[in-house]
Amino acid sequence: MLSMTKEQVVDVMLELYSVSKEAKSWLEFYLEPDVQKELEKYKKAIRNQFFSWNGYPKDPSFRECNKLVSSFMKLYPDPQATADLMLYYVEQGCELTRQFGDYDTPFYTAVENNFNKAMKFISEHGLDVELYPRIKKMIDSVNCCGYGFTDNLWEIYREHT
Repeated sequence: MLSMTKEQVVDVMLELYSVSKEAKSWLEFYLEPDVQKELEKYKKAIRNQFFSWNGYPKDPSFRECNKLVSSFMKLYPDPQATADLMLYYVEQGCELTRQFGDYDTPFYTAVENNFNKAMKFISEHGLDVELYPRIKKMIDSVNCCGYGFTDNLWEIYREHT
């Protein structure tokens, strides 16, 4: 590792803080960790991928949502907060299709893949019993959707419990 003086380290940190949005977010969270505040900020950003400010549907960027989840996880919040965000992401996909009708196969595949990631994380951290009512409510909410979506979500759930 490079040998740096305290002042040089401070200069590097200040530069990093000013040029990297992700570094700025991490440093602010590190210095003043408010998991709930960060969680709400990330939830809002995910919701904005699915719905416009006036509630109309958008064509969600699953790539952007995945980046948001990944960025949140880099803050090292507790597993419950991470599971909450991961489920919230899937819930937004479920809400979009429930409110505005069927979408195409790639949409459902993306939601299912993200639910699989969420369930794997939830299972690994022993949160499945705690989150079962929320998961059940989410899956039951999309009974009206096509393409075997509900069945696929239940199958993913059973694989991880």
